[in-house]
Amino acid sequence: MLSAAHDILSHQRVPGNKSHVDPDPVPTPYSNSSRFDCNSVSTAAVLLADILPTLVIKLLAPLGLHLLPYSPRVLVSGACAAGSFILVAFSQSVGTSLCGVVLASISSGLGEVTFLSLTAFYPRAVISWWSSGTGGAGLLGALSYLGLTQAGLSPQHTLLSMLGIPALLLCSYFFLLTSSEPQDPGGEEEAERAARQPLMSNEAPEESKPDASSSLSFQERWTVFKGLLWYIIPLVLVYFAEYFINQGLFELLFFRNTSLSHAQQYRWYQMLYQAGVFVSRSSLRCCRIRFTWALALLQCLNLAFLLADVWLSFLPSIYLVFLIILYEGLLGGAAYVNTFHNIALETSDEHREFAMAAACISDTLGISLSGLVALPLHNLLCNLS
Repeated sequence: MLSAAHDILSHQRVPGNKSHVDPDPVPTPYSNSSRFDCNSVSTAAVLLADILPTLVIKLLAPLGLHLLPYSPRVLVSGACAAGSFILVAFSQSVGTSLCGVVLASISSGLGEVTFLSLTAFYPRAVISWWSSGTGGAGLLGALSYLGLTQAGLSPQHTLLSMLGIPALLLCSYFFLLTSSEPQDPGGEEEAERAARQPLMSNEAPEESKPDASSSLSFQERWTVFKGLLWYIIPLVLVYFAEYFINQGLFELLFFRNTSLSHAQQYRWYQMLYQAGVFVSRSSLRCCRIRFTWALALLQCLNLAFLLADVWLSFLPSIYLVFLIILYEGLLGGAAYVNTFHNIALETSDEHREFAMAAACISDTLGISLSGLVALPLHNLLCNLS
């Protein structure tokens, strides 16, 4: 959805065919004199639609949302993902498209809270695989959107081609994911056989293992949350800086001296960012970082540098921006995977499920704040330029 943000806001349809969206739409200009080739609405609007419902879900998670059964949450997540693709693909207006983005946000937020909490029932190594999977998802999402639209497929048909993904989500959860522990095994062979049974043919994790976080008092939860602030604050800063760049500055980093159109430049920015995220989220076995504050500082410096370039236009080539965006993704992915790895190592077994659900608010809070700041900045720059 974030890769499609520029196309959603440049919502122009081919005359006489309302079902077809121009694969390379011309943006509705903010002002004819703007050197940024601005849309009338910043892509931060899509970011806010994509993140605010997630923020609400994650705020509710520490208050008891994570205690709900896992299987219904996964079903709702899959249904919202499918609904988002359909609604945006057949939308006739920006407003309807943003409603579709909201459904994607609900799917993403509910899914992240659900699966991060679920990692508490599995060996700690799954944190690395979870992070790598989320990084791969971002890369494949951005790369597939870029590739299919570059190949000439319309944004509408590109979105509809993604409807198989929610189905794969549900199949992987119910038929591929194994139970977190053997169910009343009678011996080693039976234990191994039971552990390999998919969740559909076995008891759900919440039924197979007592939920330790449900017995935590409010005071215990508050104590655990305060201990998490050392990790939450730097991750908030990292995500604030990188999504301020992604949804506030990407569309303003427009180079006219290249064969790529404005929409194509935006898609490449998103893809390269996701590539960096994927690489660093998959790097936990090679490189572990305890002091994530350093990553927050570097990401803020990235933001300051690119903001200066937006205003002064001193970078001569788009390829230099490509390298900076790749580096930005590396920092963001490293901050994410190392934050949750450190939390998994330093929290007790009884607190881990709650800690994972509570800490996942970090990225969402940072992204939400960045969207709120990026919207007025977009209007300011496009008016002044």
